[in-house]
Amino acid sequence: MLYQSDKLLLIAGPCSLESIDLCREVADTLAKLEQEYPALNIVFKGSFDKANRTSIKSNRGTGIDEGLAIFQKIKEEYSFPTLTDIHLPDQAGIVSEVVDVLQIPAFLCRQTDLIIAASETDSVVNVKKGQFLSPQEMSHVIHKLESLEAKEIWQTERGSSFGYQNLVVDMRSFGIMNKNGHPTIIDATHSVQLPGAGSGTSSGQREFVPSLARSALAAGANGVFLETHPNPDNAISDAATQLPLHELAKLIPQLIAIKMATLS
Repeated sequence: MLYQSDKLLLIAGPCSLESIDLCREVADTLAKLEQEYPALNIVFKGSFDKANRTSIKSNRGTGIDEGLAIFQKIKEEYSFPTLTDIHLPDQAGIVSEVVDVLQIPAFLCRQTDLIIAASETDSVVNVKKGQFLSPQEMSHVIHKLESLEAKEIWQTERGSSFGYQNLVVDMRSFGIMNKNGHPTIIDATHSVQLPGAGSGTSSGQREFVPSLARSALAAGANGVFLETHPNPDNAISDAATQLPLHELAKLIPQLIAIKMATLS
């Protein structure tokens, strides 16, 4: 299994892959953290297509061919397993030839054809809980994956709609979703989004990412998903929620300490 219960699963990387230079800069930092903290189990993440954008004018990213080439280089140079999201069933097989974890986006978590396609690969499948679902309803999504004999199943909490243009994370979600019998992850950066609250984009409150990640681990989350960028304000997507890369050095040992405390 890619998930290791005695380590902190950290899924980290830029929101959009953007370029190989950006990904190498992020991966350099992650590699140093992994060397310093053996309790880390790092998966490098990034998106080749930001298909769910507020505006038709928004930059969607590298595209699948360049994106997969970037993932291949990151795997070869850093030996990180990799994760990316897919949006169409016919992407599953192609992407799984390079990427270790296929992610089902929150808005698509009930799309049976997409789940079937991901389950038919040899990749881990990580499904994000839709903002419109209760944590209890994730059992139906997980049952689909189990019945299809997916290789390995992860589930991610990324917040629930709270009125208009706001999300909230119910800390009870982790205990509830853990009953499904698969690792439960907190998406600490997308959970602080303010959807559609920008001028043709989503806004967010990145200052709450560290406290949300710490709280979720204490409440029973098995891992942390977070997007990070050396200069978030210049990122082509999720500029308001990505954590500045230099802040990982302070946050990661805090998260490891909480994870280890939950094991004792």
